[in-house]
Amino acid sequence: MPWFRRNKIDVPGPLKKLTGFNAFWYSHHLFVIVYTLLVVHGIKLYLAHEWYKKTTWMYLAVPVTLYACERSIRAFRSSIKPVKILKVAVYPGNVLALHMSKPQGFKYRSGQYMFVNCSAVSPFEWHPFSITSSPGDDYLSVHIRTLGDWTRQLRTVFSEVCQPPPVGKSGLLRADCVPGGSIPRFPKILIDGPYGAPAQDYQKYEVVLLVGLGIGATPMVSIVKDIINNIKAQENDHDHFSSLESGRQPVSPLTPDDSNSNNPGKAGHKSSHGRGGFKTQKAYFYWVTREQGSFDWFKGIMDEVAEMDERRVIELHNYCTSVYEEGDARSALIAMLQTLNHAKHGVDVVSGTRVMSHFAKPDWRQVYKKIALHHPDKRVGVFYCGAPALTNDLRQLALDFSRKTSTKFDFHKENF
Repeated sequence: MPWFRRNKIDVPGPLKKLTGFNAFWYSHHLFVIVYTLLVVHGIKLYLAHEWYKKTTWMYLAVPVTLYACERSIRAFRSSIKPVKILKVAVYPGNVLALHMSKPQGFKYRSGQYMFVNCSAVSPFEWHPFSITSSPGDDYLSVHIRTLGDWTRQLRTVFSEVCQPPPVGKSGLLRADCVPGGSIPRFPKILIDGPYGAPAQDYQKYEVVLLVGLGIGATPMVSIVKDIINNIKAQENDHDHFSSLESGRQPVSPLTPDDSNSNNPGKAGHKSSHGRGGFKTQKAYFYWVTREQGSFDWFKGIMDEVAEMDERRVIELHNYCTSVYEEGDARSALIAMLQTLNHAKHGVDVVSGTRVMSHFAKPDWRQVYKKIALHHPDKRVGVFYCGAPALTNDLRQLALDFSRKTSTKFDFHKENF
């Protein structure tokens, strides 16, 4: 039950180790003893003496074989894809960021997740985390929030090898593998994946609405980076095609030249676009978090996206719900200082990024309304990742606006 697995029981300190995810994990693995005793019981059955009538083992053979195969495949895949820790950072809000080397042949799509194992914490436990790096990056990264005993111990073992960050570096604690410098002794990490998730299909939509609640922003950050990389690649392909077009021999107006077979440049460009299947031309990203310090988690990524997005394909919106409500005099003062500082330095005073921050919770009805007005007759993909509390509201608004407007909203969610 979630109340037990998520350690929501208030018990005395010495008993806390007996509750939570570890208790859930190890108690479930008592099935090995249960299955063994069940098979023995079936073999010793005195009502039937012929071996073919003692069928208990037959019914257990299929699920046990499937389970054994799955665990063997995971052990094999993680052993042939070793990763090296490149960077570790501990951020406010108890978030641990791990940057790892990308194994050869490890291909994934933005929005997907992978399982992570750390033998220094537990050699048997594998936990799923969304991948925050984009497929175009030469590294893998995950951002892990401390919510249970396993994540708490993981943060502890990595914090032991970290130091306060140097000037200009973000995070409360940090450790980097610098070429030529001393290499920190990081705990060993194994990965298994990637695995599919709802957000990976964002490329099918020309317009997407990405909503991340707290640490649920992790798959959305990967998607935002991937959108920028894909659009840049499309522009480079288009520039390459244009240069080929301008450099070719003139064509007689009486001779049609719309055949790709006679135009290698055009054929190559078309096949590249078709092979990628990338449709997205506009994205709205709403990140809602409670603490101001949470903006440090993806500060570098937000700045990178804001700088690379010359065509303003992505609208970035940060919402901090713990600051004064909008309309409050103190909120108005902060908003004024925000505007002045952003106009002068291009940096938001709340988040410390190029992205302006808002206060209180977003008016989701207005968000849907704005998208419906700007994109009539379009099909919009709505992708949400976070706590279940917001799921019903976003789904219902998607249904309402799909019925009342010409814009159709397809809702996809991932809860944790």
